[in-house]
Amino acid sequence: MELNYTARKYLFTAITVIIGTILVFAGTRVFRTDYTKKTINVGFIYMGDQSNFYTNNFYRSQMELEATFDNVKTIAKYNIPENREVVNYALYDLVSKGCNLIFTTSYGYSKAAKQFAAEHPNVQICQATGNNANEIPFVPNYHTFMGRIYEGRYISGVVAGMKLLDLIQKDMVPRSNAKIGYIGTYPSAEVISGYTAFFLGVRSIVPEAIMTVRYTDTWNNYITEKKCAEKLIYEDNCVIISQHSDTTGPASACEVAHTKKGKIVYHVGYNQSMTDIAPKTSLVSCRINWSPYVCAATEAVLKEKKIESVVKATIRGTDSGGGISQQWVEMIGLNKVIAALGTEAEIEHLAKQFKDGEITVFKGSYIGVNPYNHNDTWDLRTPYPENSIASAPGFTYVLKDVIEVK
Repeated sequence: MELNYTARKYLFTAITVIIGTILVFAGTRVFRTDYTKKTINVGFIYMGDQSNFYTNNFYRSQMELEATFDNVKTIAKYNIPENREVVNYALYDLVSKGCNLIFTTSYGYSKAAKQFAAEHPNVQICQATGNNANEIPFVPNYHTFMGRIYEGRYISGVVAGMKLLDLIQKDMVPRSNAKIGYIGTYPSAEVISGYTAFFLGVRSIVPEAIMTVRYTDTWNNYITEKKCAEKLIYEDNCVIISQHSDTTGPASACEVAHTKKGKIVYHVGYNQSMTDIAPKTSLVSCRINWSPYVCAATEAVLKEKKIESVVKATIRGTDSGGGISQQWVEMIGLNKVIAALGTEAEIEHLAKQFKDGEITVFKGSYIGVNPYNHNDTWDLRTPYPENSIASAPGFTYVLKDVIEVK
């Protein structure tokens, strides 16, 4: 029986809808199948191993990456020194194992990593803490990334300042001895920016505070770091000590001085909570959470997208940076037993202010002097815009009269 015009019209419409639905469903299934069945190998190059706090902080993100994606296998190269030839060998080895995405995790790898990326355009190289992604020559498959750790340093300084003020108000420390100490590795912008942010956090609570910095000239040496901390405690008479170094040496020195020598001294850590090492003295720690970038970069490679189109961060070319607002920086290990009253609430308040863009850290009535060029100074009455050019820190000025470097 022949269908009339109206019946044919409705039948045609129905068939069209059904076919369209099938095609959409099929396309979705193809997309999902391509994405979920595609397997990639992701490489990591570390200067240390899991016993090193800095490396372990990255290793946590490596494990989170594996937990996030069933179709991702990670391969790590440990204890790779900042030597161009050795770094190249590690990179070649990872590529030979099928890695087309590699995370290089120490600043000293930057030049070798960028050159390797230029020679291997099908491999995405992501360099943590690097500052050369947007330098000429531009290499589109070479990326840099870092968290705005100065935000965490500043909050750590406020925590330290609140404890220092509490000690002063209880007549346990005279205002004339509002001294804090800092153990740094090298006089690089990353270290100077960090200890300056920490110091300015302390000063926001105790304006009389002064700071002594001692360098270890090594990233990871327990004995050297501990000895530096002991000098800050016993020779410089510092009341609170923080660190940009990779071992628990400073925390251990503070704990021994406090519990066995009767010294009034407290500690602020980095990369890991140190309350298990120094339960009587460790106040808080901060760390960069590398997972948001590592997971987003991997997702981008899986979906064959540009990495910077997936990463949630401040993007400049192929450089990415994030802070507390993007969960790239975290406060960890708050020791509520010894911290000053109200510390936890203040941490939450400051974190919200950073998220809302209400805090400018590098400002005040200070003159900063570049240790490499004394003719290069910065008057902080004009605030310094940290991370305005790149994700890597740029502040490299030592504040006159209030910070002493030994």
